[in-house]
Amino acid sequence: MNKTIRHTSVFVLLLVLALLGRATWVQAYEARALADDQKNRRKTIAQYAQPLGNIVVAGSPVTDSERTEGSDLEYRRTYTDGELYAAVTGYGSQAYGATQLEGIYAGVLDGTDDRLKNPLDAVTRERQEPGTVLTTIDPAVQKAAHRALGSKKGAAVAVDPVSGRILALASTPSYDPSRISGTNDGAAWRELTGDADKPLVNRALRQPLPPGSTFKLVVAAAALEDGLYRSVDTATESPDPYTLPHTRTVLRNENASAPCENATIRTALRYSCNNVFGKMAADLGQDKVRAVAERFGFNDSELDVPVRAHASVYPSKMDPAQTALSGIGQFDVTATPLQMAMVSAAIANDGLLAAPHMVSEVVDSDGDALASFEDGDTRRIVSSATAAQLRSAMVTVVERGTGTNAAVAGAEVGGKTGTAQHGENNSGTPYAWFTSYAKDPSTGKQVAVAVMIEDSGAARSEVSGNGLAAPVAQKMMAAALR
Repeated sequence: MNKTIRHTSVFVLLLVLALLGRATWVQAYEARALADDQKNRRKTIAQYAQPLGNIVVAGSPVTDSERTEGSDLEYRRTYTDGELYAAVTGYGSQAYGATQLEGIYAGVLDGTDDRLKNPLDAVTRERQEPGTVLTTIDPAVQKAAHRALGSKKGAAVAVDPVSGRILALASTPSYDPSRISGTNDGAAWRELTGDADKPLVNRALRQPLPPGSTFKLVVAAAALEDGLYRSVDTATESPDPYTLPHTRTVLRNENASAPCENATIRTALRYSCNNVFGKMAADLGQDKVRAVAERFGFNDSELDVPVRAHASVYPSKMDPAQTALSGIGQFDVTATPLQMAMVSAAIANDGLLAAPHMVSEVVDSDGDALASFEDGDTRRIVSSATAAQLRSAMVTVVERGTGTNAAVAGAEVGGKTGTAQHGENNSGTPYAWFTSYAKDPSTGKQVAVAVMIEDSGAARSEVSGNGLAAPVAQKMMAAALR
């Protein structure tokens, strides 16, 4: 063999070895990445080649699958009472991906989750029967929330204070996820994404807004925990009107005739006295208020239920005037309805906060658990004594104060209203808030609720927590205690 042929042979051999090496690398190391690539049409075809697993509420699936026609994707997702449960399920779309529980448990629901496979399946990559997601939602409470919110733009959350189970999660306006679950739903998608009311936004979890006077519960808790005031019936040092520190700005009360000067915490919550809680926050200082707020869950950017909630914020680096405004839930304080439900839940549960969750269990096709979420995973937020005093004051708000529309016959109900300013120079329509708890002494049932009305179409003068949000909470609490 001459030298040229020998060199050519070696070169060709090297090329063959390089090709074999590359093929081995692709097959052994890159196969999974290529298979999972969202641009891989075969992945989508396989995902919808069989009916999907279901999301279940109170033993009944609220999702289903139907055969498609004229498509290589054999099945598409459908929803039972789609608008009612959209804030829980999210959407599963062949064209636009998946959100909420549909997105978090996509692998379980389409049968590709590795936990569904036995060792042989892991080698053959045989697709298994899909699993099921069991939620904690109570359909009666969910329906009460959705109906009571009606055409209003807002959200509502109900939580079992002892277990942490989320009983209702509603956001309005809502949408039917079935409208966008296929591949030819472009018109519906453009309508929903272009809607100024943002129906695809989960307001219960993902839209923090100023909580207004509902935040006064957190400030009151901080004052009692710190010992600034011995009890909710101790007179405070609160001039009325109150001038914000180092300014000439006067913080006034909505009800000018309310007995807010040097009022006790009970009276201040009953009449929602801004001067009391503004000065209280300034006296405590932002660090002490923030410490208690963070115990309740503020500034937590990793709150998963298991859908991740947007962080509720208690700000830092405030001057004394800004700290005073934070005491009435203004300045840069923001909260989600879930967060304010957590505040009431901890107070109702003797100062213990149970981790909120809306999934109880994820199971395979045989009903065997893949993941379980414990009830009652608690941590102490405030002392038992502080919680008892705050409950007593919240009951006064409902029985003789600004929250009378939340009363439930035969139950102990405590609450706090809120009307939060928004817009430059308070030019926008205020947000109406209500957070509360209810206990039935005869059955032991209890529930904590938070409602936020972003816009009801009502005149500005008619916007109030008691007028708009408390009636929604009342219907939810009554349904939970039934």
